[in-house]
Amino acid sequence: MSRGVAVVTGGSAGLGRAIVRELAERGWDVAVLARGEDGLAGAVADIRLRGGRALGISTDVADREAVEAAADQVETELGPIELWVNDAMVGVFGDFLTTDPDDFERATHVNYFGFVNGTRAALSRMVPRERGHVIQIGSALAHRGIPLQAAYCGAKHAVQGFTESVTTELIHAKSPVRISTVDMPALNTIQFNWVKSQLPHHPQPVPPIFQPEVGAKAVADVADKPRRRTWVGEPTIQTVIGNRFVAGWLDNFLAKTGYSGQQAPEKVEAMLPNNLYEPASGDQGARGIFSSDARNGSPATWAIGHRKTTTAAAVALAGAGAGALAVAAASITSRLRRS
Repeated sequence: MSRGVAVVTGGSAGLGRAIVRELAERGWDVAVLARGEDGLAGAVADIRLRGGRALGISTDVADREAVEAAADQVETELGPIELWVNDAMVGVFGDFLTTDPDDFERATHVNYFGFVNGTRAALSRMVPRERGHVIQIGSALAHRGIPLQAAYCGAKHAVQGFTESVTTELIHAKSPVRISTVDMPALNTIQFNWVKSQLPHHPQPVPPIFQPEVGAKAVADVADKPRRRTWVGEPTIQTVIGNRFVAGWLDNFLAKTGYSGQQAPEKVEAMLPNNLYEPASGDQGARGIFSSDARNGSPATWAIGHRKTTTAAAVALAGAGAGALAVAAASITSRLRRS
């Protein structure tokens, strides 16, 4: 039996493709909104292979009217949208002052306004029905900007503020519709093969790197059990918390390491044509070229899908600690009374 209808923007490749597969595996019917026809066809085939109903719609999420039309088509052909995952993104790598202003604005339109457009399309249908769930794919870089990715970091910070504002509005209206943010670590996706880059060497995600399926499972877990914010992987947790306490130190550290850390001189494969304005041809799947360095999981991501076990263990540890303190306190008190 179907879990309902889910929409995934940017679902034809990279993390989005992994999310599409994971949701279909868990029983969702999935509509994929992306630009590239080849990737859409591949994603649709993945969904059907897993037994779900599928729909692929060629959509540029920066185009508000196109997103609204796509949402109408999804509800006409598949049914009411229960889950909407905003994931679509494009990238430009380079120093801010040497990045073409048009390229910067295009990245912002996709990475920020694409999320705004998707959220509006979802909520305008979900709120009147009083059910539904929107998941924003965030990033550790929504909390800590790094060099060479000002457009992406700026957009992710903007999505965070936008989402917090809309969340408070839903709470004020006592709406049961939920919005979640799932912040990702560095992932081994195809994005690093088709970003528009000024770098002398092949772009890479800042290590440690995780396979996209790690992020996809976290998203599906949040779809199963909504929560407002989820940090995927220890590096994301460390980045978010570290920036709260040592932001100045991180400025200097990233100024020294952020340039070399985002380049892989040993990777000599030719880059794909960048997909900033037009989709790249071919079905690129979910994973990029860094599989030999990518992790398949972490204790932090395991805990997301096993909250009851994690909570019980935490309670047990806290209880054991409290018991030990009580015994120690009783022992000290007894000694004081005898003295």
